[in-house]
Amino acid sequence: MSEILMSIAIDIGASGGRVILGQFDGSQIKIKELYRFPNSPIRVGESVYWDVLYLLKEVKKGLRLTAKEYCPEPVSIGLDTWGTDFSLLSENGSLVDNPHSYRDPRTDGIMEATFQKVPRSEIYSQTGVQFMQFNPLYQLYSLVLSESPDLQIADTFLMVPDLFNYWLSGEKVCEFTNATTTQFYNPVKGDWAYELLDSLNIPTRIFPAIQKPATILGHLSPWMQNDTGLKNVPIVAVASHDTASAASAVPASHDKYAFLSSGTWSLLGAEVNQAVINEAGLRHNLSCYGGVCDTFLVWKNIQALWLLQECQRFWAESGSNYSHQDLVALARIAQPFSAIIDSDDRIFLESGDMPAKIRLFCERTHQQPPETPGAVTRCIFESLALKYRWVLENLQKVIGVELDTIHLVGGGSKNKYLAQFTADATARCVLAGPSEATAIGNLVAQLIALGHLDSLKDAREMIRNSFKTDRYEPQDPENWNEPYQIFLDLMAG
Repeated sequence: MSEILMSIAIDIGASGGRVILGQFDGSQIKIKELYRFPNSPIRVGESVYWDVLYLLKEVKKGLRLTAKEYCPEPVSIGLDTWGTDFSLLSENGSLVDNPHSYRDPRTDGIMEATFQKVPRSEIYSQTGVQFMQFNPLYQLYSLVLSESPDLQIADTFLMVPDLFNYWLSGEKVCEFTNATTTQFYNPVKGDWAYELLDSLNIPTRIFPAIQKPATILGHLSPWMQNDTGLKNVPIVAVASHDTASAASAVPASHDKYAFLSSGTWSLLGAEVNQAVINEAGLRHNLSCYGGVCDTFLVWKNIQALWLLQECQRFWAESGSNYSHQDLVALARIAQPFSAIIDSDDRIFLESGDMPAKIRLFCERTHQQPPETPGAVTRCIFESLALKYRWVLENLQKVIGVELDTIHLVGGGSKNKYLAQFTADATARCVLAGPSEATAIGNLVAQLIALGHLDSLKDAREMIRNSFKTDRYEPQDPENWNEPYQIFLDLMAG
């Protein structure tokens, strides 16, 4: 390939968004962050929303900057965001309401109410999705139970990335990987779980067609061309669920690996060639989500560095600003295994005084709470590593394959301390990197859609040629066995 192909990846996470330029020369890819903007939910009364119009403004600002200073004629644009949240549009394409955040308390108690209508086992057999109270299934059912007028007004349901793709291209479709996070997509039938939706009186008329990832969705709409200075650029439906994008960028050279996408949330799983929905998956509460190129991803969501981020925010508001490096240094000299927590306990879901919440959890489980920032940080890291071991063991039971390596990707791959803990706790080699896996996976899907890469295998070879990984071997795995038994007792409740 003589020319360098330039594509734009828009990656919006729960704490911030970026516009990233990808440069592909036929064998390697380089990425450059062009624009960054913050994102955070907004509380209004008892409700928690996403400010999607602000995010649209920032996306347009990033695209204008790209067109003016870096790349006036990209070959494609792709967008990904987090999963689970959605928007409702009226018949004329207007927002019925601002999309609610998954941390909105409107779903408190809704899972239990749902199970009274449809048994838990039946929901899982139709969808194969981990039970989490913020899944769109429960968000929508909360509207049914409250007799919200939003469902009467709504003409179209779009997941958050689909909303942005609609604004970019004018196409109202739901991209496959994010559709699978709803807990009302049936991966065996390959369509919405209409029977489940009907059972809960959720109107099925609002659900559009489902679009495969790594396909061209349309072209940049005229009003977006006018607002950004870009021309008639192809808009690619990438793996719009950011973790699915990250999983496609794992630089694996063999099949028996687990991927660990680490950030605010950790997603630990494995890539498989067909949907896996079985009793073990139900028992261990794992999800079977959609991947790129007709793959599926069996994984578990783990609330992860959110706890430390909230601690940092609380300490900063209290007058003590600790950088990540500060906290790691303090954690290194703190007492090992002073306390162990389950990061997915309901107490940690909402924002607030996270150190106090950790103290409450420890008191409730008859442990001495960590008191210093270093002790709290070490407690979080050790507990996460133990949770990874527990999930890995359950994952292997679900898919029936022994996994010998963990590929750690995402921002958390730069956390050397947690990476070594993960290797020690799981007794597995951990290969860390690339840290920008989500953006790289986004760009990979664009290159596949445009015919410049033939397969995920080719993409992963290209990624190995382009980015280095750091290797972490287990150093003292036997020291983690006793703490793991304590963790198992916590999980047994």
